[in-house]
Amino acid sequence: MEDLTNVYNDMIMEHSMNSYNKKKIEDATYTKIGNNPNCGDEITLQLKLDKNVIADMAFTGHGCAISQASTSIMIDTLKGKTIEEAKEVIDTFIKMIKREITDEEELKKLDDAIAFKNVSNMPARVKCALLAWHTIEDILKDN
Repeated sequence: MEDLTNVYNDMIMEHSMNSYNKKKIEDATYTKIGNNPNCGDEITLQLKLDKNVIADMAFTGHGCAISQASTSIMIDTLKGKTIEEAKEVIDTFIKMIKREITDEEELKKLDDAIAFKNVSNMPARVKCALLAWHTIEDILKDN
């Protein structure tokens, strides 16, 4: 089994401490609050659509390093994608965390979000990593 400390790699720590995605969008198309009552993580996710393309995303809120970094990296991963492309990436990320997808080739579409692959080894952190992804999934489900 891999060393679980690898979960907290440099990219995750960088995004959790210095996220340039942590801001507000004045003219957001959608705003949704996501929270994890188990640990107190809470984010407000904002999404701006240009037709069916994610033109901009941002978040505010607080939480552990995993939830904050996962939100920031998710934004980097999904920005510029169409809604359909985003839904596919979201589905792949959730299935990776739940260990339903392990194929490295399929996981490449996650870009930097693959950094969270080892979170599946830490059951207490799975909800932290998935918070933003479930929140954006809720926003996009009706689109």
